[in-house]
Amino acid sequence: MSGYTRVRAMCVLIATMVAMVTTCSAVSAAPAARSGGAVGPVPSAGCRTAPTPPGTSLHGFSVVGRSGDYLQEVPRVAPRVPMPVVFDVHGYLQPGVLQDAWSGMGAYGSSHGFAVITPETHVLPPKWDYGKDGVDIGFLSAMLTHVERTLCVDKRRVYMTGLSMGAFTASSVACQLADRFAAVAPVSGLQNFAWCRPSRHVPVVAFHGTGDEILSYSGGVGARGKLLPSTDGSARTIGQQRRDDARPRLMPNTESIPAQTHAWARRNACAERPTTRKVTHDVSRTSYSCAPDSSVELYTIIGGGHNWPGGDPALAATAITGPITSSISATAIIWDFFRKHPLTGALHA
Repeated sequence: MSGYTRVRAMCVLIATMVAMVTTCSAVSAAPAARSGGAVGPVPSAGCRTAPTPPGTSLHGFSVVGRSGDYLQEVPRVAPRVPMPVVFDVHGYLQPGVLQDAWSGMGAYGSSHGFAVITPETHVLPPKWDYGKDGVDIGFLSAMLTHVERTLCVDKRRVYMTGLSMGAFTASSVACQLADRFAAVAPVSGLQNFAWCRPSRHVPVVAFHGTGDEILSYSGGVGARGKLLPSTDGSARTIGQQRRDDARPRLMPNTESIPAQTHAWARRNACAERPTTRKVTHDVSRTSYSCAPDSSVELYTIIGGGHNWPGGDPALAATAITGPITSSISATAIIWDFFRKHPLTGALHA
């Protein structure tokens, strides 16, 4: 990503967030080793077309009821070798270009042999309709179909991560598109939906800071989050929206993050009692004993804010989002988790 783009992304984040608070070398992709043997790739329709050259490109995309675009970052791999793909989803009020710069997922994919798709809609302010049968779940499903037709994709290795409302969306995709996305990694926003009934167990790795004042580790919207503009487009804050509306839309679950992680472990038929161990001086990892294709893990960042662990501090606007740890890289951990968890069940036609 060019320096100009990174500066533009940083400016967009800082200007937008401050205003809100004030006024209210390339490698081929290797199959992942699995319990019981490796799972072979399933090539998408795009493997039969002319190979896509490596690099970064922006593509418009529209379906009935929604228009948007996506940033596509393709690694240098052998022609017609099916690639894993990671969808990297931005948060509320943030452009896709900021998510790409903050997570560094595209650059990481370029050096580790997987493609990255960073989607966004043309809805203003930027947000996702991630609820049950939400229009953006259909939008993302249709985008995946389009990507599978235009890139040489391994249909068993399609994944989604996201930050904040992008994490809500990744959680929802695990519920509603479990036959298409092999695993998910919600960052600062794992959600347990009461209506969630996935067609298979979906591996989940989540990250959340105990000092997050936008989406509280103890559940719900934090003190800073209540100052953000309402999600319904009205001239209110989220705090006012929560106070005034009987059922405010696009709001996080009020359960704590550990409780929501436990709910996903139950959904995946994991053991009831997790194991927690310290990973670094400020990060602990809670994991459940699950079947190999049902893993559930939570990385807790002690004192961490509402941000991407290991992300660029210059883009984090820590005066607003809170402290960011550099002791782990969420991006590296996510890819290590994803590559171990291909989709083993029935595939979408």
